Amino acid sequence: METQSAASAIVLQPGEGARRWFFGGGVQTWKATEEDTAGAFLLFEDEMALNKVTPMHTHPASDETLYILSGEILMNMDGTEYRVAAGGLALAPRGVPHAFKVLQEGTRILCLHTPGGAQAFYFGASEPLGVDDDGERAVDFDRIRESGRLHGGIEILGPPPFD
Repeated sequence: METQSAASAIVLQPGEGARRWFFGGGVQTWKATEEDTAGAFLLFEDEMALNKVTPMHTHPASDETLYILSGEILMNMDGTEYRVAAGGLALAPRGVPHAFKVLQEGTRILCLHTPGGAQAFYFGASEPLGVDDDGERAVDFDRIRESGRLHGGIEILGPPPFD
């Protein structure tokens, strides 16, 4: 059995953290990695463009919590749609099908996975950004699917459920 090292103390100022372009659309700023938390959780901020959508998916081994920092999303949770605005929260327990669509320009969310077992998926479906890099890239759902296949952390169930 693999043992985890102790969690690290972390203090980050606004805007600090490793920045990555996620091929599902958006710039992630990583606040706490699995290594930082000894596997307890992972946490990143995601800044997303208007109309970004995710495919219908589950996270088989982690609960995903989305806290809306600014803007608004339309969350489809197991077939029911909810509008979630800044200050709102959506929790998708492990195994529950979900997807979301960004409804406002400048939408930012804080994404928490507990435990932190999905990081290899996110890193496989993203690439590091430089300091002056604006993160403009083409969305590539094939890369998302391939990362899920190789690393686990996500199961793609189908296309986005939004009209």
